[in-house]
Amino acid sequence: MAYWLFKSEPETFSWDDLVSKGEAGEEWDGVRNHQAKNNMLKMAVGDRGFFYHSVNEKRIVGVVEVIAQAHPDSTDATGRWMCVDIRAVGPVATPFTLADAKADERLAEMILVNNSRLSVQPVAEKEWAVICELAGFDAATT
Repeated sequence: MAYWLFKSEPETFSWDDLVSKGEAGEEWDGVRNHQAKNNMLKMAVGDRGFFYHSVNEKRIVGVVEVIAQAHPDSTDATGRWMCVDIRAVGPVATPFTLADAKADERLAEMILVNNSRLSVQPVAEKEWAVICELAGFDAATT
């Protein structure tokens, strides 16, 4: 299993919006960055990710699961852009902020810390474990 981070402006599409989609989940559409697209092309069904509220909040608020591999983005008329489908797994007990990540030396190499603008990014397994622990998310039970 691989781990990822999906960033969204909560005013556009929030954690609550994804939760409201239920088991059917939602297409992670609208990504127009080649690096982010390439990250989605690497995803497999069952991969997990953090749901990150960007802009003013800058915090991880939940955990998601990839439920459909990369496919053409339905919002792209050119056919160049891809997306995956994700569903909400569960919220974190304590939202984990960008400031928290920057303050923890175990996360010094994390892409979020070093390139906080990338909208879809990989998360190393050790980073995943650290954040799950600090945010109060028990990945073993979900």
